[in-house]
Amino acid sequence: MKTVFLASVAAATLIAAPAFAQDAVGSAGIGYVHTDIEGFKTDGANLDGVGAFKVAPEWTVTVNGAVNYSDSDLGDDTTGAAAAHLTKTFGSDLRAGGFVAVTDLGGDETFTVGAEMQKYLASATLTGLVAYTDSDEGDAWTIGGDAAYYINPSFRLNAGVSYNTVDTVAGDVDAWAYGAGAEYQFANSPFSVHGSYQRVSTDAIVADVDADVFMIGARYNFGGTLQSLDRAGANLGRTMAGFRF
Repeated sequence: MKTVFLASVAAATLIAAPAFAQDAVGSAGIGYVHTDIEGFKTDGANLDGVGAFKVAPEWTVTVNGAVNYSDSDLGDDTTGAAAAHLTKTFGSDLRAGGFVAVTDLGGDETFTVGAEMQKYLASATLTGLVAYTDSDEGDAWTIGGDAAYYINPSFRLNAGVSYNTVDTVAGDVDAWAYGAGAEYQFANSPFSVHGSYQRVSTDAIVADVDADVFMIGARYNFGGTLQSLDRAGANLGRTMAGFRF
């Protein structure tokens, strides 16, 4: 399966990055996820990892991957995702580039390409992206943005929104996703705790569907504080409301 292959490549890159680049930074985390879709509830776990390292003075490669397990009255399911980003910094306050991603959702593999940009302010990071996704179920366009505010370099609050339009055989489907979260890294420690809430509202063909997603978890961070990891490109693919690439 291509998803397993790409996830394995991402994991291998995370492990090998410190040996190839002195500036390698990133994190690995675990979380509990509760989802409520119009009263249908699932509980599950999330494992994620990200690594960023410089390949040239102004160029950074970021790889991220995640495995999600969910359980409900109808059974359990495991999905995976992996992405690779190539970005360039312009001065000290702007990063821009592109990414490719693959996601395995119940046996349906989706492939995504997109462009992304980050603007760094003294106590904030602004992120925006546009992406195109191809799958067996239909094609989709996504545009989204996220604003992260740092109370201090180890304490982040963020909120984001994304709009998605999906062209399916049965017709077009529109979806809005928005959410907020927080993460705190303990003083003089690589460990952090985080929590988030996201809501996805879909204008489906038959009926509108809303989903609420709650997540809490912990991460091991290597290479600095939450804000310095952000500025090094190690938070790409993890901050868009509703969708992660």
